[in-house]
Amino acid sequence: MSDTPMTRRGFLAGGAAVAGVAAANAAPVNTRNILNYNPNMEYRKLGKTGMMVSAICLGGHWKRVHTMLGGKLKTSVGYSENDMENIQDSDFLKSRDAVVSRCMEVGINYIDACAGPEIMAYSRVLRGRRQKMHLGYSWHVRESRYMEWRAGTKLLAGLDEGMKEAKLDYVDVWRISLPMDMIQSLDELLGVEQGAIEALEKAKKQGKVRFTGISTHNRVWLKSLIEQYPKQLEVVLFPYTANTKELPDDTVFDAIKANNVGVFGIKPFADNALFVGDGTLNGPYAKEDDRRARLAIRYILSNPAITAPIPGMINTHQVDNMALAVQERRKLDLKEKAELEKACKEMWANLSPDHKWLRNWEYV
Repeated sequence: MSDTPMTRRGFLAGGAAVAGVAAANAAPVNTRNILNYNPNMEYRKLGKTGMMVSAICLGGHWKRVHTMLGGKLKTSVGYSENDMENIQDSDFLKSRDAVVSRCMEVGINYIDACAGPEIMAYSRVLRGRRQKMHLGYSWHVRESRYMEWRAGTKLLAGLDEGMKEAKLDYVDVWRISLPMDMIQSLDELLGVEQGAIEALEKAKKQGKVRFTGISTHNRVWLKSLIEQYPKQLEVVLFPYTANTKELPDDTVFDAIKANNVGVFGIKPFADNALFVGDGTLNGPYAKEDDRRARLAIRYILSNPAITAPIPGMINTHQVDNMALAVQERRKLDLKEKAELEKACKEMWANLSPDHKWLRNWEYV
């Protein structure tokens, strides 16, 4: 997706294409109020929500989980049209249960589920312990990416349907997935915005969701939305990779900091393009990929405006590796910087055709 301006500003200018507890918390924190508190984990305040979340959270995507379950899955990748069937598999659910349990043990306390199969899988493994994990929710095929779901009433109906199917009484964060494709007019853009904001406001007022926000793959639109709707956008999600850098001027972080918005960084490993191996445990590149993952997380967490990156983890070893990254020295030395720079050059070169758009997020 092109990152060309898609806001009011873009249209007016003639553009029509759219598409331990963290040290930063100065006040004393009551650790008893932090879910799954572990002194070896860092916790950061999720913007104005006040919610303390772990510096690493669990992303919903389970790409490469086939390396754990082999031929039992009907897909060779991870998230696909077959996943609603795959989540009925007992071994698959056991693998998700093991990952969530290990997350709780190391102090991770937030899951971001952004598709129907993910919501259904994680709500299932959280039954009986829902109060031990914050849950982010986005059933994207019932949200603004699809034209028939853009009105506020339709978005609320989709939320109700999804929560009923997943047997959820509430969600901690409802973050509506905004369109990824071209929007052809300013009227269409405003309709998408207004529908989403209306739905977020009503869902929170009705007590279905605790906090609200959006996810988007367009930087310019994101900045405009934060500035236009600071009350409703308490949390935002956008790509932040191992090679993302803050723009010196007109950065989205100006709006984020000014409005105290919580930030989850998606695609920290650029759709796994950062790695050499295929995710197989004890594979020939397993140790190198573990190190690359930790270097990436340390780099991302060096930006205090990022509340937490949300990698999708497919086994307990990856959970432990991410917990280790939080414990390691935050600042990279010269040798580590050179190592990560080399890995990121390979990462950009290895992007799949479907994820070339991530290059638009090298600077935010």
